[in-house]
Amino acid sequence: MELADLIARDAILPAVKAGSKKQILQEIGARARDAYGLDTRLVVEGLLAREKLGSTAMGGGVAIPHARLKGLQSIAGLFARLERPADFEAVDGQGVDLLFVLLAPEESGADHLRALARVSRLLRDTELRKKLRETSEAGALYALITEPMASRAA
Repeated sequence: MELADLIARDAILPAVKAGSKKQILQEIGARARDAYGLDTRLVVEGLLAREKLGSTAMGGGVAIPHARLKGLQSIAGLFARLERPADFEAVDGQGVDLLFVLLAPEESGADHLRALARVSRLLRDTELRKKLRETSEAGALYALITEPMASRAA
């Protein structure tokens, strides 16, 4: 599963200014509408409902908010780089400034889990996180995220 199959070029938010978790997810919901034609309210409600179950922050300033949405046909990803870290109640107590959002069809079991695992592996890469934090141009962020893992290690 390649990340280029999960995220559209226009699903990158390179400099989100919103401060609270809810504001950030609302901005992401608006981009999901623009990039994928999704209902902003349903996206935000789905992401907030998932966050209520437990934080999607994985530490190191990274969170992977995700939700299953009725009527969605395939997994859709969005990436957001925050201008200031926000509180996502991470286990390491660190604020989150990099988010990779996954929206999946309601009935996507294994595919949803594979996508989460793939994004998690990607964002565990310390050097990649550093590059993502140093990059503020949407096209460059997209390239960093979708570059195949083998060429990243070279």
